[in-house]
Amino acid sequence: MAISVTRMKEADIDGAIDTIQQAFANDPYNNWVYPDRSKVDLVRNRVSLTLRCRWGIKHGLFHVARSTDNPKKILGCAMWLRPTPPSQPESWSLYLSSWYLWLSQIRMNLWYGRGGLSTKRYWIWKERQAEAQNELWTSSKGYYFCNIVTVLPEAQGQGVGRALMEEVLKMADEEGIPCYLESSRNIPNVAIYERFDFKLVREMACEDGNNEKDKIKLYCMIREPKSPARA
Repeated sequence: MAISVTRMKEADIDGAIDTIQQAFANDPYNNWVYPDRSKVDLVRNRVSLTLRCRWGIKHGLFHVARSTDNPKKILGCAMWLRPTPPSQPESWSLYLSSWYLWLSQIRMNLWYGRGGLSTKRYWIWKERQAEAQNELWTSSKGYYFCNIVTVLPEAQGQGVGRALMEEVLKMADEEGIPCYLESSRNIPNVAIYERFDFKLVREMACEDGNNEKDKIKLYCMIREPKSPARA
């Protein structure tokens, strides 16, 4: 199957969200941060993801994948954040847009509620994530951050995920910039990302209780850029 990868547009958002909701329905992190599954609100989740996609279209590297045989259907999507060198101040455009996104999410929460989200667990994760990135992000050029990559279950194993990953990995190699991601599954995800030359560099433990269901482990992986000779 021939795959076409393009930058996400407004018209692609609904199809991209379909891939995310299906791919993450039983994701370990998703189950941990939404512990009461009876309260999960997919409508609220769609609104939240729509806000994020609109932000990413302007400020991130958000891509969608299609089959050239059926270009109307979104088979997968990837959300990457651009690298920001530590010495480079945040632009006013990005600063203001981030605040606008935050305010939009506040309005969403007032209208829809939390949709089963445990805010305590969310902030535990954000603290552990900040600790990991502060320790691991040592490149003066910053990192391409793969926030999400998803493929519809029916399209898995057909090269969709590879096409989405390689779209940004090629850019990273050309610019000599490393890449970073956090996976919520050891098996099979770590081995899959290792095929793209990512290396496991840290296990990020998040805990909110003593039972196994109250704990989650994320796997931090870094990919160093390939030289032209290796690419």
